[in-house]
Amino acid sequence: MIPFKIAICQNKPGFNKKANIARALEMLTRAAYRGVDLLMLPEIFYYPYELDRLKQVAEEKGETLTILREWAAKYKKYLCTGSLAQKRGEKIFNTAYFINPQGEVILEYSKCHLFDVDLPALSVQESAIITKGWRVDVVSCSLAKIGMLICYDIRFPEMARQLMASGAEIILVPAAFNTITGPAHWHITFRARAVENQCFIAAASPARNNRTKYKAYGHSLVVDPWGRILTEAGVKEKTIIAKIEPHILKDTRSRLPLIKHRREDIYGKKNENL
Repeated sequence: MIPFKIAICQNKPGFNKKANIARALEMLTRAAYRGVDLLMLPEIFYYPYELDRLKQVAEEKGETLTILREWAAKYKKYLCTGSLAQKRGEKIFNTAYFINPQGEVILEYSKCHLFDVDLPALSVQESAIITKGWRVDVVSCSLAKIGMLICYDIRFPEMARQLMASGAEIILVPAAFNTITGPAHWHITFRARAVENQCFIAAASPARNNRTKYKAYGHSLVVDPWGRILTEAGVKEKTIIAKIEPHILKDTRSRLPLIKHRREDIYGKKNENL
């Protein structure tokens, strides 16, 4: 890992996909001129996260991915695309891509845990539209070792732990918590995953659009391995920037050696006395 700057563009998507993509590109371009090395977009950044409409914006030929690859190559930046609704045959996946400064996809991740919940004032069944992903991976680039998750995945500690065990130094998480789960769990969950895995975590949410049925929590943020929030947005459209310092990761892991003290010999064993 080397020192680098990350920018999260918390855009506010409406119901015009083309306009949403143009606005996201505008935010990315402005951030690119602020000396950042890696840029990031939210979950389904180009449309409100309303499942009944998601089929309308899902892509089979990767048109939006092509646009983002061309942008990364033009500005010579690393880019986490946020997530896109991608068709593969009859199935739709919620997929994020990590693109290098040459415009090449060097990491692809599809959401593995689907948000099927029945909460007061909110009922969501992602599995009715989205198909589960099946693998998680890490890529090593000139900045750091990078892993990706998407939204609901962050609630499952095993996912972040697997990325850490594979060498991840920073985990990028396009996400769209809502106004019920967000105030309750957004900060504590992302900070907990950073602390227990002693890595940086960056979470990118859409800004809140009060005209849509699904209202995103916002509050995109970057957390360091000690659990400190380095930068955070509110609910409105905003670009936030944080500097990622390798010495923080190194100092945290050496002074508080959680990874070294793990007991793989006992994890997963059943208590036969129960």
